[in-house]
Amino acid sequence: MSHAFQNAAAFLIGTLFSLYILALMLRTLLALSRADFYNPISQFLVTITTPPLRILRRVIPPIGPVDSAALVLILVLKMLELVIIAALYGAVIPPFTLFIAGILAIVRLVIWIYIISIIIQAVMSWFQAGGTSQNPVAGLVYSLNRPLLNPIRKVMPQTGMVDLSPLVAILGLNVLLIFINAL
Repeated sequence: MSHAFQNAAAFLIGTLFSLYILALMLRTLLALSRADFYNPISQFLVTITTPPLRILRRVIPPIGPVDSAALVLILVLKMLELVIIAALYGAVIPPFTLFIAGILAIVRLVIWIYIISIIIQAVMSWFQAGGTSQNPVAGLVYSLNRPLLNPIRKVMPQTGMVDLSPLVAILGLNVLLIFINAL
């Protein structure tokens, strides 16, 4: 198998798995943050993720507000992605290493979702004059970030019209990412 074919196949497999895992994770995080279920983006995420979750929920019950079936599916898909890509290159990943790599990849994904959504929220706040009712993305981003930013806002001193909580959150998330990547 040529090196170019391996790289192209690994790219396509990684991209397809990552997009679906991202959809599952966004659905889970938006549900935890109690975002608008009837938002068109929420409805899209629900539509594309419901079929496998419907099956898994028969066997895996939720733990409090956490959709444990979605988390299990995310972990299984991430581990499957890693196994397939490793197999393309002729490598084998030991089960424990595979499990830890899957968990760390999911934690990194969550951190990156929050970093990117906070940046999107900050940029939208510069250009958006009517609140979040006009834009479905804005409503979801604000809902997603609220549980992370509100505790920081309570601790941060008021600085007039400038909200520094996104900056503090991004710095904290990047520090956390450094520690996760060191593992």
